[in-house]
Formats: sequence, structure tokens, C-alpha cells
Amino acid sequence: MVYRLYREQQLNCDIDTAWEFFSSPHNLSKITPKSMNFVVLSDVYDEPIFQGMEIRYKVSPLLGIPMGWKTVISQVEDYKSFTDFQESGPYKYWNHFHEFVPDKNGILMKDTVDYELPLGILGTIAHRLFVKEKLESIFDFRYKVLNDLFNNKLGEI
Repeated sequence: MVYRLYREQQLNCDIDTAWEFFSSPHNLSKITPKSMNFVVLSDVYDEPIFQGMEIRYKVSPLLGIPMGWKTVISQVEDYKSFTDFQESGPYKYWNHFHEFVPDKNGILMKDTVDYELPLGILGTIAHRLFVKEKLESIFDFRYKVLNDLFNNKLGEI
């Protein structure tokens, strides 16, 4: 079964600032809970995001057990949207569409994540028991950090 997580957040910045931050894979670690032990393994520091870009990570989503995760940027429309698609990792299917919509208050950022767990009925049970809640807590954390960075001016972008 394919599930969907949708979030949107108003950011008090211009499109250049939003795009620069979100299109850099290394900023993912800033907006991921420390407990996930998220590390970008790919050397993509100064490379602009492009369709076909491969990014490898190490993450510990469950019980501190490290896992490899590889995503491919499957779609890019500069300063508007991009999609990262899991090529290998903890999900059977993962497709994360990032959209940036300029408005009178800055940028409305939208995240749409379509995902499926492996293991059939066991994956469905795991989703009900903890995966859905875990994903929501990750995006709740992300919301708070982004709010601090872009809206409260407490952090450094």
C-alpha cells in the first residue's frame, strides 16, 4: 500500500535563498533529528542539483541500526521543484516531491512524500504501529528547525 505524507510551510525568504538551502543535500542533516544519525556520504558539496544526481546517505531510522540510503534526483525545475526518488534504502518505494511557490509572504514550501514499506502485511502493521508516527515526528522536527531558520531568525541558514 502506498501512503502519502503532505506538509506545507511558509518561509520568510526569497526563492533564491529557499532554493539554495533545499537543493543542497548537505542541509538535510540540519533538518533531521540527531537521533537518526543522518550522514551524507556523497561528495556533492558545490554541485548544483540536477536530474540524475545520485546521493548516498547513512541513516539510523529504527533502534539505532545504521542503513544505507541512495536517492536519485528524478526531476528538477530550477527554483520551482525537485523530486528525490529512493533507488535503494529502507522503503519499498519513496518519492519525495519538493515544491516552492513564491507568495506575498515569501515562499510556500510544499512536501509530498509517497512511500511504501516492504514486507507486505508486516509492513502495513509496522506503518500503523510506528512508521507513520516516526515520519510525522521527523517532519514536525523539520518544521520547527525551518521555522527557526527562516521565520524567527534564530539560526544561521
